[in-house]
Parts: sequence; C-alpha cells; structure tokens
Amino acid sequence: MSILFVLLMFLLIISVRYFIEPKDQPGMETVIAARPQAPVVKNEFGFEIPQDYCFHLGHTWVMKEGADDARVGADKFVTNLMGKVEHIDVCGANKWVRQGQKIVTLTTGSTRVDLLSPVEGVITAINDDVLRDPSLVASDPYENGWIAMVKSPDLKVNQRNLIQGTMVAPWMQNNLARLNAMISPTPGLAQDGGGPVKGVLTQLSPELRQKVVKEFFLM
Repeated sequence: MSILFVLLMFLLIISVRYFIEPKDQPGMETVIAARPQAPVVKNEFGFEIPQDYCFHLGHTWVMKEGADDARVGADKFVTNLMGKVEHIDVCGANKWVRQGQKIVTLTTGSTRVDLLSPVEGVITAINDDVLRDPSLVASDPYENGWIAMVKSPDLKVNQRNLIQGTMVAPWMQNNLARLNAMISPTPGLAQDGGGPVKGVLTQLSPELRQKVVKEFFLM
C-alpha cells in the first residue's frame, strides 16, 4: 500500500510540474548574437564611413552577417544630432518589421526620435549592452553600439534600396549641407564639415526640430 502511495505522489508531482513550469513556444527562439567584428572605417569628406555597410535614407545602417542575417544600428549622423542618448526602446524580439517601419526610438531629455528599419525581417536579438548603456549608440555606433539582429529572407533585395559603397560619403555630405541650410538662421548651430554639431537637435525650437526629424528620419 505504501509503495502505491509513493508512486501516486510521484505521478502527482510530475503532473503539477508539467503544468506550472514554463514551456518553450515554437517560433520564439532568440539567437545569441556574437560580438561584431571591428569595421574598417575610412574618413571621406570629413565623415567616418564604415566599409561594406549599407545605409537607409532614414539614417540607420545594416551589416550582413550571414546568408540572411543582418546587424542593424543608427549612423553617426543621427547620434551626433542627438548628442547624448539617454534611453533606447527597441521593437521586441521575434517581431517582424518591414523595411522602412519603425524599429527603435532614441531619447535624450524630452527629445524622442523614431528610426526606421533598413531591412525587412524578424528581430532575432537585441543588444543588451546598449539597453544598459545607451551612450554606446553615440560613442561606438558601428561596432558595440549596434541595436538589433534581423533575419531577413530578402536581404539581397532590401540592400538594393539602400545607399552603399562610394555613394555613402556624398550622401552624408549632402545631408549636412541640407541640415545647415535648415538651421543656419540659428546662430552657432551650423557646421561646415565632419557631421552635425553634437546635440544640435535638442537646441532647436520645437517647430524646427520637428521639421529636421521629418526631413532626415522620414518620420
């Protein structure tokens, strides 16, 4: 009788654990992203241009990591504009994002900037380091300040819509010229080369700030 009682208790414990312990859900796997390799960075027209990176018109970048895996981040143009990044909100892991859909929000003080995904796919990993230390996005945007990993089945097609190679530096230079034209009435905020004045976005009037965000981040 005692043996039967022990067996019944054992089965009861197994049954209870089965129902109360969390179970893996299909399709919810998260890829552990390896640390990125240091990019080869060249100085062109006063801009630091990482080689083999592709850039979205809204100033996010993508670096191919495999057949359909890509690392995504914000470029130095936007991080210079914002200055110190104090908080980062990334679309959740395992979420599908389209090319040109919001993927991350950067915040400094009361200024918030939404940035668009350069590729379409599912977010497989988020950089915990930048969540803990958002300043990495500004201090090291092309290496340790990356934001997310995306599995993009149509990565090659997506890359055709992006700025890459010899077109990156002239595009950055054009962006800076347009920015200077927009903010030139504001004394001390324009700059001739090497990227925007750091933190200039937070120094603009709300109306001008909204125009700059719409013009350069397409939001």
